[in-house]
Amino acid sequence: MLKVHRDICGYCGCCVSVCKEGALELIDAYLEVGPGCTDCGVCAKACPVGALEVGRE
Repeated sequence: MLKVHRDICGYCGCCVSVCKEGALELIDAYLEVGPGCTDCGVCAKACPVGALEVGRE
């Protein structure tokens, strides 16, 4: 499950642009993670501030 650290996230959209599944979307300066997320971790690696974390639940 992808976790967004909203206190760190600058809502720059870098993660949205690299998501191959199209599971991330910026809506009114709020990052939404959709059901298509496969926890691949590409977005977390692309995040310049380290606001995304892929974990197991």
